[in-house]
Amino acid sequence: MEKFQAFMVRKDENGGFRSGIETLTEGQLPPGDVTVRVHYSGVNYKDGLASLPDGKVVSRYPMVPGIDLAGVVTHSEHPAFKPGDQVLCTGYGVGTDHFGGFSEYARLKGDWLVHLPEGLSMREVMGIGTAGFTAALSVDALIRSGLTPESGEVLVTGATGGVGSFAVSILSRLGYQVTASTGKLEAQKDWLTGLGASAVVGREEISAPVQGVLSKSRWAGVVDPVGGPQLGTLLKSVKYGGGIALSGLTGGTAFDSTVHPFILRGINLFGIDSVFCPMETRSRVWKLLGSAWKPETALSQGLTECGLRDLPDVLEAILRGKAVGRTLLRLESLSE
Repeated sequence: MEKFQAFMVRKDENGGFRSGIETLTEGQLPPGDVTVRVHYSGVNYKDGLASLPDGKVVSRYPMVPGIDLAGVVTHSEHPAFKPGDQVLCTGYGVGTDHFGGFSEYARLKGDWLVHLPEGLSMREVMGIGTAGFTAALSVDALIRSGLTPESGEVLVTGATGGVGSFAVSILSRLGYQVTASTGKLEAQKDWLTGLGASAVVGREEISAPVQGVLSKSRWAGVVDPVGGPQLGTLLKSVKYGGGIALSGLTGGTAFDSTVHPFILRGINLFGIDSVFCPMETRSRVWKLLGSAWKPETALSQGLTECGLRDLPDVLEAILRGKAVGRTLLRLESLSE
């Protein structure tokens, strides 16, 4: 490694903010015991926030965004990894607290890394990335609470986004009856059906305010990467013993509710955290994603690629809610 390219965001003491491609050297990489030649990084909503001066996710500047990455180890002082190993990293503050995946090289802590799961290529594992991993954690939480295909309809909100589209793909592969909710009903209905959704409904149908403390039971489970006011409505319509796996806030951070859905129907609200998820759970779920849970339809239909120079436009589209499926930043060809 001599010099390499990275997408950097900077903020000076006077509040001036800028972002763009920079040429870095090895000495500019942060501390870590494993160096990785990055091949792919997923582009996520959180990366979009990192590209804003007031995004409130970056803890210090300068920063290389990119909250997930996959690549090949070039140097290691960690006993679990050696040069040539294919690895992935998601979470742990990478891309917000520690230089992330929008760079040809990354230096990381080995304790954050997962060996590439059997059954997945580096492109596929980043096609899944933080979004797909979060979807899988959501499905895992619902299944471990007792959800089965016989339980009834499972709702996925924000279904055209990264988390939502992978949740639809995983659940349908496992035999669940999936209803996908989207604000892009006319444009993306066929695509969501192709991912495995049994039904596709507009956002308004599941978010309209409901009078009273409960509404008609409908959903056996909900994967919700949206949050916001509609969560209060959804809580009223979950079946007895069902649950909602909540992982996002694109719809806002606040919602209104009462204790009634929890104590009258015994439902559960699961908070899904992919950043500091325990390594035992992390490894187990990634293995499932490479085997029985592999989201084949999402990986075959929902991936597009971009380069470093395309990032500003891609990040803007994600922040405006215009993204469909997953976009991958491809870095493997820059220096090869």
